[in-house]
Amino acid sequence: MSPSVSVLPGGLRVCVESGPQYGRGLAAVALTVAAGGDDDPAGRHGTAHLVEHLMFPRSGREGAADPTGEGYAALVAGAGGVCNAETHRDHTVFHTTVPADALPDALAWEARRLLGFAPTEDVIRTETDVIGEEIRGAGDAGRYWESALGALYPGSRDSFGTPTELAGITAGEVEAFFRSHYTARRMVLSVVGDVDPAGVMAVVGEVFAGVGEVHPVEEARAAGETRVVEAVDAAGEARAAGEIRAAREPRAAGEPRAPREIRTAPLPAARPGVAVGHPLPDPVADRPAYLAQAVLAQVLGRSRLPALARSARDGRRLTSATVTCGYHGQWLASAAPDLTLAVLGRAPGTEAGAAVDIWRSVLRAIADGPLPEAEHRRAVNSLLVAWHRQADSLPTRAVALGRDALLLPGSAGPDALPDELRRTTPAEVAAAARALLEGPVTVTELAPQKGTVG
Repeated sequence: MSPSVSVLPGGLRVCVESGPQYGRGLAAVALTVAAGGDDDPAGRHGTAHLVEHLMFPRSGREGAADPTGEGYAALVAGAGGVCNAETHRDHTVFHTTVPADALPDALAWEARRLLGFAPTEDVIRTETDVIGEEIRGAGDAGRYWESALGALYPGSRDSFGTPTELAGITAGEVEAFFRSHYTARRMVLSVVGDVDPAGVMAVVGEVFAGVGEVHPVEEARAAGETRVVEAVDAAGEARAAGEIRAAREPRAAGEPRAPREIRTAPLPAARPGVAVGHPLPDPVADRPAYLAQAVLAQVLGRSRLPALARSARDGRRLTSATVTCGYHGQWLASAAPDLTLAVLGRAPGTEAGAAVDIWRSVLRAIADGPLPEAEHRRAVNSLLVAWHRQADSLPTRAVALGRDALLLPGSAGPDALPDELRRTTPAEVAAAARALLEGPVTVTELAPQKGTVG
């Protein structure tokens, strides 16, 4: 059945979906907030990520919002559930799965941590240390993606943060960010599973009363948080009115740079290689072209490039090749400007420029087409299989409903995606390859450090 959508008096949108296709006895809750890394104040890269961490007050920790002394994660685990969260550039999403009979409690805990958000300096220092460890443990692919992103969209950075910029952040700054961004009109609560929609709405209406009330900007300014306030003044009001995407258009990262090829500084790597980045079309305004890029990435990464990595060509060789559409392959997970990234391993004696030439020759072969129907169908089917596997997951479903409602205005919903993919044609994939050949591109040499295997 289609999700029912309601709007609470304060502006919080609530999507509830129940049906026999979902596992009996389970329910998933997702809270999607239009606040991500692109909203970080100047000099405080990682604020949105930090707030995500601080939404999980832990048991026994000073300043925990839960008066019982148990943190949110402990309460969920005690009910037999699981919870997690993700910070993206244009949103943050919190998701929880519990037995259906524990759903009223889970909703109450979700509301309680929003209403009781008041982290102490000690908790903030602990969580900034945790974020620092996450950044240090992030894979190389994230560094390559961030390098290409910053070159294509000046001013853009990942949503992880920068430890040195977070080191001096205060509780006042964190609270000002939270109160300015975690408002009801900029949040969607989605509930999926073995639930009664009317019963869910009754509980939500009760426990979420007062959640996300707008705090006037003047209050934060009076508290001395001018840096945070100035960062949200212009965009905050537009997003509060539901114009989330429009509010972000003026930022420096809104359009890719004009130069056709942008050489970025070399990055250290275990083995020699080259990373090549291309901007993706807008997933809302140019959705068919965006989906064609997703199919193209499958064609390149699953058949064309692996075959080249196993064979010699004109004395040059690729040792490996991966192609991702969106950050870590998470296509349609965000509406922020994004990119396709190819990471090509270079055999000894193969220069970075030669590897890029091979990449372009593969694109040109597809652009000149036509792409064989069987190869096109395999690529589409691989995306469909991945979609269906994810659709069987309750939390993934809840997250998808929230993202569509908040970030993709006019979308027909996640269930429309399979038919949209099937309508993608070989001609559109060829056009996608031509767009990569003719548009801006970043090239980053991956150079082994001393002591690494070359």
